[in-house]
Amino acid sequence: MAEDQQKISKTTEEVDVVTIRFAGDSGDGMQLTGSQFTNNTAIVGNDLSTFPDYPSEIRAPAGSLAGVSSFQIQFGSQNIYTPGDTLDVLVAMNPAALKVHLKDLKINGLLLLNSVNYTPRNYKLAGWESNPLEDKTLKDYRVAEVNMSELVANSVKDLNLSPKVINRSANMFALGFLYYMYDRNLDSTIDFITAKFGKYPDLAEANRRSLKAGYNYAHTIKIIRTNYRIPKAKFKKGTYRNIMGNQAVSFGLVAAARKAGLELFYGGYPITPASDILHYLSGFKNFGVKTFQAEDEIAGVMSTIGAAYAGDLAITATSGPGMALKTEALGLAVSVELPMVIINVQRGGPSTGLPTKTEQSDLFQAVLGRNGEAPIPVVAAQTPAHCFDAAYEACRIALEHMIPVILLSDGYLGNGSEPWRIPEYKKLPEIKTHKKTDPEDFLPYRHDEKTLARPWVVPGTANMEYRVGGLEKSEGTGNVNYTPENHQLMTELRQRKLDIIADSFPPVVPFGNSSGELLILGWGSTFGAIRTAVENALAKGLSVGHVQLTHLNPFPKDLGEVLGKFKQILIPELNMGQLQTLIQGKFVVKTEGLHKMKGVPFTQSDIYNKMVEMLKGLA
Repeated sequence: MAEDQQKISKTTEEVDVVTIRFAGDSGDGMQLTGSQFTNNTAIVGNDLSTFPDYPSEIRAPAGSLAGVSSFQIQFGSQNIYTPGDTLDVLVAMNPAALKVHLKDLKINGLLLLNSVNYTPRNYKLAGWESNPLEDKTLKDYRVAEVNMSELVANSVKDLNLSPKVINRSANMFALGFLYYMYDRNLDSTIDFITAKFGKYPDLAEANRRSLKAGYNYAHTIKIIRTNYRIPKAKFKKGTYRNIMGNQAVSFGLVAAARKAGLELFYGGYPITPASDILHYLSGFKNFGVKTFQAEDEIAGVMSTIGAAYAGDLAITATSGPGMALKTEALGLAVSVELPMVIINVQRGGPSTGLPTKTEQSDLFQAVLGRNGEAPIPVVAAQTPAHCFDAAYEACRIALEHMIPVILLSDGYLGNGSEPWRIPEYKKLPEIKTHKKTDPEDFLPYRHDEKTLARPWVVPGTANMEYRVGGLEKSEGTGNVNYTPENHQLMTELRQRKLDIIADSFPPVVPFGNSSGELLILGWGSTFGAIRTAVENALAKGLSVGHVQLTHLNPFPKDLGEVLGKFKQILIPELNMGQLQTLIQGKFVVKTEGLHKMKGVPFTQSDIYNKMVEMLKGLA
């Protein structure tokens, strides 16, 4: 060890792409560590994609497999669409983290371990039958076994801190270690520590010293003979920031409200993984945003309907179980034809299911999950940055057609992050509303010929009184009307209103080949894995194309024509084939599904291997 800690000659190597995963107990600060590495990476100018993975249990036993929390980042000098498949570096703060994540580490990849936690008791808790540091379990990897807690304690011994505080600073040691490996500057994290712990100077100093100790230690050990430099990625010209999906949704909602000249109302009930949308929007009071934390999901959606009736751009957000509770109210929103956006940040189900794990299993619920014929447009976000565009589009449809809209995101998008080019506000599409204040020729259910939107009248406007409710309306007057002919008329009108929305969609243009052997058709967060796999396939001369749907109800009008140009269609989904069922019900095409229900997103290898299998079968 004395020899290892002598300063040795180092070399710097340039690489294009790196994947790192930080893993440990919930209390080890892995999410914070990963977030700081991400922010630093964004400052450096690399492209990136992240995947935070939380335990479902609030207080899982320390050292247990159920309590492992991780944060993965892939970054590089080229386009990055996913957090990566296999790992170049795994930081495993305890045996449980090693047990869960070792399978994903590349041969000869680096393992950084906090040896103080590798005890017989923790081996037993994690299900190791023998000590993996002493048997041959780790023979294929480079292992940096470091007593981080001891080294941190030595660096802060004059501060008289408790062992608990010292142990909690070990994550900064690991971060500093990787900052050295990847030729990073410490300043961004030092500034963060100073701001975060400003009221606790000793704690701030402990974290700063721990960060520097990790950086300096990496410079002294022989296993780190090379540090790596990743060149800047080539981005389109513009101003960028790193953004998480839920954050981007919030920005998109506020931008749409401002563009439409409206105040924004958010009424909702906290639920994982959608709660951050409420948190972000509550900070935008200066933009005319009103937030209301209701006592339950039903109150949240009903307050949103009330706000839409009162003339605001009305928003609510939830996850699958909350959508189930909001269902009856959504039928009311369809009946009264009010503009509002309902956001579903999907998670694993059914019932409470997997609260912190991602899934795409609520598509049927969004398209079909109401009593009666109650059609609602459905928009899906594709990446964390695209969440802004999807939220803006959902608001546009709602306001221009006087209709509730469902926006589908998921836990992978909501908590993941990537660089986002901040759009110029002036260049955002205009959003028209149907606000009316002139009582001449006013009828509450007189529908616009082009959009089939009815007038939007704020309650209390003189001589423009009308009633709303769930009973069937009469076209024009809005009076209650039970006649068979009127019900047929209104049912068909509501469907025509949905169909007309597709007139505003851009043409479907496949990425890669526009016709040929195989089309990969995706929706939502499968975008990154599909796009990476398709790029790899195109580079090898395979005949493939890729279409990622943003509009799921109605479908784009030219989608059937595009599908018909390919011999085979593969539809990867984090469900058991919901889009596949809808596509086959709408179009006369043969499709094959790829289904993954593990609470984690697809890897590009999942998609690529299936593509190759299908192309071989065709041959």
